[in-house]
Amino acid sequence: MNRYPLWKYISIAVALLIGAVYSLPNLFGESPAVQISSAKSAGKVDTALMQEIEALLKRENLSYQAIQLDKNSIKVRFTDPDTQIRAKDVIARQLGSGYVVALNLLSRSPAWLESIGALPMYLGLDLRGGVHFLLQVDTKAALDKAIERYVGDIRTTLREKRIAYSSITRENQTVQIKFKDTAERAKAETELKKNFFDLSLKEFESGDEKILSASLDLPARKRIQEFALKQNITTLHNRVNALGVAEPVIQQQGADRIVVQLPGVQDTAKAKEILGRTATLEIRMVDEEHPVPESNDAPVPFGTERYIERNGIPILVKKQVVLTGEYITDASPGLDPQTGESVVHVSLDSRGARIFKQVTRENVGKRMAILLIEKGVAEVITAPVIREEIGGGRVQISGMKNVQEATDIALLLRAGALAAPMDIVEERTVGPSMGEENIKRGIHSTLWGFVAIAIMMVVYYQVIGLISVVALGVNLLLLVALLSMLQATLTLPGLAAIALTLGMAIDANVLINERIREELRNGTTPQAAISAGYDRAFDTILDSNVTTLIAGIMLFSFGSGPVRGFATVHVLGILTSMFSAVLVSRAIVNLTYGHRRKLTKIAIG
Repeated sequence: MNRYPLWKYISIAVALLIGAVYSLPNLFGESPAVQISSAKSAGKVDTALMQEIEALLKRENLSYQAIQLDKNSIKVRFTDPDTQIRAKDVIARQLGSGYVVALNLLSRSPAWLESIGALPMYLGLDLRGGVHFLLQVDTKAALDKAIERYVGDIRTTLREKRIAYSSITRENQTVQIKFKDTAERAKAETELKKNFFDLSLKEFESGDEKILSASLDLPARKRIQEFALKQNITTLHNRVNALGVAEPVIQQQGADRIVVQLPGVQDTAKAKEILGRTATLEIRMVDEEHPVPESNDAPVPFGTERYIERNGIPILVKKQVVLTGEYITDASPGLDPQTGESVVHVSLDSRGARIFKQVTRENVGKRMAILLIEKGVAEVITAPVIREEIGGGRVQISGMKNVQEATDIALLLRAGALAAPMDIVEERTVGPSMGEENIKRGIHSTLWGFVAIAIMMVVYYQVIGLISVVALGVNLLLLVALLSMLQATLTLPGLAAIALTLGMAIDANVLINERIREELRNGTTPQAAISAGYDRAFDTILDSNVTTLIAGIMLFSFGSGPVRGFATVHVLGILTSMFSAVLVSRAIVNLTYGHRRKLTKIAIG
């Protein structure tokens, strides 16, 4: 009556063996390490580079535990975080900007476990330490930038089609084109409808002027805002990679916010500076036809702006942008071989190189201003005279204050310009010691909760209670193994979910044990009581777990961040508790009592 077929015992044993093996890596802990990988413009990561790093560490008297060459990176293990940080600085300084040197944590588990894919769980920011940013994307600025591009495109189209207009101006997010007669306006409207599908056109008159108003339609606005958010996420990934951060979390939150979590980052001020900057490059021609106003408040000629060069001399720059940072494919810091000044070497894509070649050919002898724009504030870095036509797509930007500025600007340009400005609306820093303390508290709360449940079950249900405790331990083992196999990220809410799962899992055993007691009180034989207890309690257990599972799935689907971390552990815990409370506990009960033909009593209190 209370015996499983052999295949079921074997299946349970195999599940327990797999659970034990894949949960093992979490017991060995992690060692601080430095990870070296190649930047997109650098050479290979090979044995020669590994030997160079070994020699460098020995020369600097930095002891390390092990160094290994993977497919795309070199990992060096250290005994303590202090040596890890010092080694990272030394290696980064030696290798330069061609390589990404990142702080990392590597599992200490044996090689045979890694060979079968047994890896520890990832630890979240609140357990590992690091920095958390919540960034607000200015989507209105993205729309302003888009409509500004349309101003230039509309002007070019009307000139090519020889359509006479009085002026083209932008007012907020609307382009207003003024004409002297309705015929020209009608021709312009026809051309714009043909070439610009995203624009909504509207005719009206103001005095003698015939005006055509163009604005972005609703689908185009939505598309531009979504693109700006995705572009910013991509750019942040590039910047974080250049910062040298292993396993970062960069994801969208809501319609216009981005969450950035950088585990293990020590220099949070530097991370905040790089992530928050919105630098892009603009190349414009210098207006040499008009005198430069001495005062900043004095009026400037139409179509120009007044700036101050780094040498303190005022300069007039035309508003029309010749080239932007969107055409940049690579940027790296360097030194001018003739003057020894810090410079940035910029590579343009094919289209950008073609535009730059044409502009320099047509403006030999004139000055070209290179502006760096951060958070809407433009600065003229340099304004050289064009000596000759420049082809090949290689541009050298001089005027850097020092090597650090050249490095920072190269990083920003290489990572790409942000499609829209962002502001940091929330910042949290978790130190490594605080993360370690969180882990200790989480483990202690789970451990003491388990002990309290175990004592209660053994006292109240005796041997059957002890079997329930063993099943609960199996549940915890399988849950940790599943999290490790899925490479899920364990956070502080996840630890809370583990403690909650233990409390919920024991409910199933309580239901079963009470059913068995009830059957015994009704005069049923012990073997029949065991069978009836498990069979009749199953429907109730299934119903309660399915409703809780639905709630967990909803939390995972619609939640974000810590909520999803909690939901992941919660859902997996429900699945493992069903397996352990019903199958594992009954298998143990069957092995304990099932072979006795004349069973007269069960130790169930």
